[in-house]
Amino acid sequence: QEVCQLRWDWEFDLPELQTSVFVLPGDITKNAKQRIVVLNSVARAVINRQRGKHPERVFTYRGRPTNSIKNTAWKRARKAVGLEAARLHDLRHTTGRRLRAAGVSLETRKDILGHEGGHITSHYSMPEVQELIDAVEKIAFEPKNGTPSLRIIRLESGSRKTPARENGGDPLRSVSD
Repeated sequence: QEVCQLRWDWEFDLPELQTSVFVLPGDITKNAKQRIVVLNSVARAVINRQRGKHPERVFTYRGRPTNSIKNTAWKRARKAVGLEAARLHDLRHTTGRRLRAAGVSLETRKDILGHEGGHITSHYSMPEVQELIDAVEKIAFEPKNGTPSLRIIRLESGSRKTPARENGGDPLRSVSD
């Protein structure tokens, strides 16, 4: 819902930081609470490519707002990048795991992931928002060490394990043969 229903009027400009965040209303979040979404440079580039395509919604397909990503387009996109077994929710696990591996504090990870235990007051201060932006920027590019990496998942045929379990919570990390 958060991806499909993302609206331009939820974008909140932060000129002091030369960026913006999205403030999601509680009626579309899993825990029914308002949530702030910060973007690293990779995600920001994706969002910026959507500008001007639709007056209200960020993500569209053939000029119409998307209502679901559990469709043939989603399946085709996963197949094109070799991630047929990956589920959308696996990407949240990947984000959490990579943030932790990058040394991001538990409190900041909770805020980024929108978990119940983490919270941001309604009165933001630049250092709080900047900390979140700095945190997601740490995972914008593939690390030099190779862990975690953006390698294609190779699941053994017949395996019933999900990509998240198979790869220690990171569906984008390759599985050893």
